Amino acid sequence: MLDIADELNRWIEQGRDFAVATVVSVGGSAPRGPGAALAVDREGTAIGSVSGGCVESAVYELCERALRDGETVRERFGYSDEDAFAVGLTCGGVIDVMVTPVAADTPLRAVLGAAVSAFARQEPAALARVVRGPAELLGRALLVGPDGSARGGLGGHRELDRTATAEARALLEAGRTGTIALSEDGSHCPGGVTLLVESSVPPPRMIVFGAVDFAAALVRAGKFLGHHVTVCDARPVFATPARFPDADEVVVDWPHRYLRSTPTDGRTVLCVLTHDAKFDVPLLTEALRMPVAFVGAMGSRRTHEDRARRLREAGVSERELARLRSPIGLDLGARTPEETALSIAAEIVAARRGGTGVPLTGGAAPIHRDGGQRGAPAAA
Repeated sequence: MLDIADELNRWIEQGRDFAVATVVSVGGSAPRGPGAALAVDREGTAIGSVSGGCVESAVYELCERALRDGETVRERFGYSDEDAFAVGLTCGGVIDVMVTPVAADTPLRAVLGAAVSAFARQEPAALARVVRGPAELLGRALLVGPDGSARGGLGGHRELDRTATAEARALLEAGRTGTIALSEDGSHCPGGVTLLVESSVPPPRMIVFGAVDFAAALVRAGKFLGHHVTVCDARPVFATPARFPDADEVVVDWPHRYLRSTPTDGRTVLCVLTHDAKFDVPLLTEALRMPVAFVGAMGSRRTHEDRARRLREAGVSERELARLRSPIGLDLGARTPEETALSIAAEIVAARRGGTGVPLTGGAAPIHRDGGQRGAPAAA
């Protein structure tokens, strides 16, 4: 529900009853991943999407039914299902959707309300919901904080709540959204259960080093991809908010010094556009030894060879140097700053999702891979 948290938060504040449909698992070439959601209120207003248009009408009707009868249901839509094919899931994939009514003054409403409020404020939190298991547990929810605190419950099973809290906290710490199967022995629940855990974490960082014309376009691309974007340059005349109005922050500092002092994690993207050895070498020496997701540097192939030589002289190992993506970007034939930003953004996405960067036309590999999901970027 991360994708509609802001709207759902408003609905809850307004006291609306609604039903929420959530993609809980996918197979094959499904258009959207686990956690994608659509909600419908009693007035028939709908927000969100579970399939990009393929089965929205059928899921909308399930939401209306859930509001009438008050029951949580799970339905499958797929290419091999004639009824589902008739409503438009022609992409060849399979999606399982759980539809849950959320009425006022219920324990579930309180848990989901706290969850979407935290999600809307971009506070760290993980929402664990039972998406497969005994009918009486389906849709039960547990909200877990980064300190391991929990709100709600999964049906009165203390061991199930304890195990779910620990598993959800681990996914939250990793910034991942995904499903967890708990065995009968582990959960003390007959038949076991499967949980969908949605992790809300702050946006991944993109730090653009070098206040150049190409940087302005890359800032816009980074924001489009959902990053918190920082521009850093040691030259105050160039590093100004007026030149980079779309950046979340503009920092005047020596790049390597700033990188050494600012928070980064395994989702952070570093893009070096400076073209100057006195900036590049100390900066990349720091960057290539940090557990960040992506390190790329702009420049010609000749510039790259010279930069690599200088980095080796500075003590950077071959293994560390192999992490450097240089020249940065995919080969799109880019010329303008906007085209170059697009090529860089494309490489970042490919690195995150495990893509090849080759045209899909004529290919045989799956279009949708089982890589990172929303809220759980591996490299962005």
